[in-house]
Amino acid sequence: MRSGIRSHAPAGGLVRRRAGAAKWIRKVYGQRYLQVMALLGVAWMLVFHYIPMYGIIIAFKEFSIIKSVAEAPWAGLEHFRAFLTDDSLPYVVKNTLGMSMLKLLIGFPLPILFALFLNELSSVWFKKSVQTVSYLPHFLSWVILGGILSTWLADVGIVNKLLLALGFITEPIAYLAEPDYFWGIVVSTDIWKELGWSAIIYLAAISSVSPELYEAATMDGAGRFQKMWFITLPSIKGTITILFILAISGVLNSNFDQILVLRNSLNESASSVLDVYVYQMGIVNSRYSYATAVGLIKSLIALALLLGANYVTKKLNNTSLF
Repeated sequence: MRSGIRSHAPAGGLVRRRAGAAKWIRKVYGQRYLQVMALLGVAWMLVFHYIPMYGIIIAFKEFSIIKSVAEAPWAGLEHFRAFLTDDSLPYVVKNTLGMSMLKLLIGFPLPILFALFLNELSSVWFKKSVQTVSYLPHFLSWVILGGILSTWLADVGIVNKLLLALGFITEPIAYLAEPDYFWGIVVSTDIWKELGWSAIIYLAAISSVSPELYEAATMDGAGRFQKMWFITLPSIKGTITILFILAISGVLNSNFDQILVLRNSLNESASSVLDVYVYQMGIVNSRYSYATAVGLIKSLIALALLLGANYVTKKLNNTSLF
């Protein structure tokens, strides 16, 4: 009797596995259009993000365009040592971290505040109008905005004319020619361009907050600011945390497009950042292996920052990416 049970057990397990496989196939077939869309995204990720990672190997070689990657001689850690002992490293890192930290300290909380106050507007028409105007600059490329800003900030531009008329300055200033103004220009223009667009994520999170919480707070006599502080902010804490983790991991990114269109030889001491440094070494000077080594160091630091920020936020408020 026992032997009969043992003989039928594998057959029963096989039937269940086949039934499960058939159910999975039917489910995938029912979602075939969504699956195709997802596969296109996976293919794009593989082609443009994972397959090119093979090129990281040239960071450890003396690569040139006249030889293949396999033929290039090994250089070991020479390019990494050269970067870490480069005389330009201190001010490149200083400019990168300086602008990134200012963007993080000023530019990160502003969209949250903007979304909170925008959510409190009672007029739907006015609310939509403000939101549309605020995120419109996001759709303009930095090539276009760079030309506009160069005109506005010139010594004969509208900014100088306005400040002269108001009496704040006594003579025109060529702002993009002065290194002392460059960080402020970069931070303020980046906030202006991305404020409204960044607030959309927080507005979407706020819209999911239960209206019953606000009704209960109103009955308890809570004002608007109390509702924002005790209901809205705690409800979107998870969204804020996730975006903060991503922002921390990107502190070594300095918006290459923006810097490239606004920098010139006169503000070079304040505009030389890691992204521009990699571009100059890799594309302009054709030092492909050296530029790859710098990019690899930057990526490893970004990964460490991501893991560190994720660990800290998970310990503090039990919210994390993974």
